[in-house]
Amino acid sequence: MLKVLLIRPRPHNETIGLQHVMICEPLELEYLISNVNEEIKNQVQIKIYDLIVEKKSYEDILSEDKPDFVLFTGYITHVGIIKKMAGTAKKMLPFIYTGVGGVHAEVVPEDYNSEYIDFVYSKNGIDGFNKTLSMILKGNDVKQIKNEINQAAKNDSFNHKHPDRSSVSKYRKHYYYMFHSPCALIKTSFGCPYNCSFCFCKEITDGKYFSRDMDDVLNELQAITEEEIYIVDDDFLFNVNKLRKFIEGVRNRNLKKKFLVYGRADFIAENKELITELKDVGLQAVIVGIESVRSKDLEAYNKRTTKDINERCIKILRDLDIELYATLIIPLDFTVSDFNELTTWLKSMDVRFVNLQPLTPLPGTDIFDSYTSDLLVKRESYEVWDMAHVVLKPEFMSIRKFYAQLLKAYYKVIMRPKHLLFLIKKYGFRANLKMLAGSSFVSMQYIKKIVRGH
Repeated sequence: MLKVLLIRPRPHNETIGLQHVMICEPLELEYLISNVNEEIKNQVQIKIYDLIVEKKSYEDILSEDKPDFVLFTGYITHVGIIKKMAGTAKKMLPFIYTGVGGVHAEVVPEDYNSEYIDFVYSKNGIDGFNKTLSMILKGNDVKQIKNEINQAAKNDSFNHKHPDRSSVSKYRKHYYYMFHSPCALIKTSFGCPYNCSFCFCKEITDGKYFSRDMDDVLNELQAITEEEIYIVDDDFLFNVNKLRKFIEGVRNRNLKKKFLVYGRADFIAENKELITELKDVGLQAVIVGIESVRSKDLEAYNKRTTKDINERCIKILRDLDIELYATLIIPLDFTVSDFNELTTWLKSMDVRFVNLQPLTPLPGTDIFDSYTSDLLVKRESYEVWDMAHVVLKPEFMSIRKFYAQLLKAYYKVIMRPKHLLFLIKKYGFRANLKMLAGSSFVSMQYIKKIVRGH
């Protein structure tokens, strides 16, 4: 019996992460388990360990399970951690196979070059995983397996069995997103139909966009036990016909779910009636990349929106009582005046939740190469590429002051008494206390940056 462990690591202590206000299920690992080929299923034993919530240490897990193959998943912030964990596995179990997948492995696989990592799944992760298992069972060596998985052409469709959510049954009660708890994930499309210069999402599918069959999506949705559903498409609010099928399907099957989705401001601004119908079938919240209120920024980001579009979007969501999680990119030429104008605008629009991200040219995106000479951090300091650290030098203030302005802006927008009273009334005291604890931890990370000046 081939013993396989699928590992999601904890983030690095230096990473300023949303894990303090959200922990979502490792959907990609659940897909791997449900899609193991039938001919080898009885020859492998596979477990998921989510180290974000798992109480046992990684070393104890290796000692107790003694796996033959350990596979990691993660983002750019996990690269250093995964390399270290792979090294630990090789030292403790010299004959173990190691591999890594996930979105960063697909876009920038060279970051995982390491003597301790045998396989990097840069395309077709599910197929590559199955090929690896099959070849290990047949006695093939690492070189033969690597050649086989690297030669495959990249798929441009997704026809796989639904994720095996029972594989993380002991963790499910811990999965939530902000006030959506417990929360399950579902993905109905892959790639992004737009071409924003800063975006990592479109790189994963080489700019291609494709959707799953709606009946298949609804079948999966119907089987999910959680009421709160986070649809993790890069952009769920895109195709009107698809959304009408979704609305019709949810109604016909009488699905009682609450949905959190990603959507663009221009789509919301132009489709109030459709958004109203989505609200009627459970839409609770939308994550919207507002990005900026300055025209020059929106043009530079190739966002194809305007301040007016953003304002119309926010008003529609507010009128429909759909929660808005607004994300904005803070460019390096921001002054104190710009910060003040932004927070004044956000407060005037009654935005309650905001994620302010310093401009971060992620490796693998269109804009990375144009900023390499301006980096404040090493390319290999993976743990700080979290879109919360300042990785480029601000033009008009010190790094310490830039962090201080970010933290000040957060508190001006989020910690208004009127706002807090509304949230307690809507979500309850206990849920707000949990959010306060998580946001306080993030605040302490920023305060440490301000004190240290970097």
